[in-house]
Amino acid sequence: MKIAKLATVGLIAVSLTGCYAHGAGPREGAGTIIGAIAGGLVGSQFGSGSGRLIATGVGAVAGAALGQGVGRSLDGRDRQQMAYASERALDTGYEQDWYNDQSGNYGTVSPGRSYKSAQGYCREYQQTVYIGGEPQQAYGTACRQPDGQWQVM
Repeated sequence: MKIAKLATVGLIAVSLTGCYAHGAGPREGAGTIIGAIAGGLVGSQFGSGSGRLIATGVGAVAGAALGQGVGRSLDGRDRQQMAYASERALDTGYEQDWYNDQSGNYGTVSPGRSYKSAQGYCREYQQTVYIGGEPQQAYGTACRQPDGQWQVM
């Protein structure tokens, strides 16, 4: 069943890549794909039968729209600072802020509960990114890999 979910979400994500506007940059495309996958996975947790399929589709579309907007607005330095703050928050268990004085974008990474799973040591987190003063929120789980790096699940 898990393979079917992933295949469905992947198909929706790939289908949505053609939906973003011509001339969109690679950040928008990546944001759209990542958002669609994350939204589809979240949506697949709700309902049953055809209701679950609908929830997966709605989640993928909503995630794609959010991801495209974030991808469009974050530059390389924003993403670098956000990644560094995320790693510190996951490592220490303490909230971390970041700010890019060139773009004016900023955000907060708030670590949540940690636990041991089949993937290893994992930690939930919440991320809020302010783009042009408007907040965008994301929730997720990351697990520490054998090489010490965190991988978003």
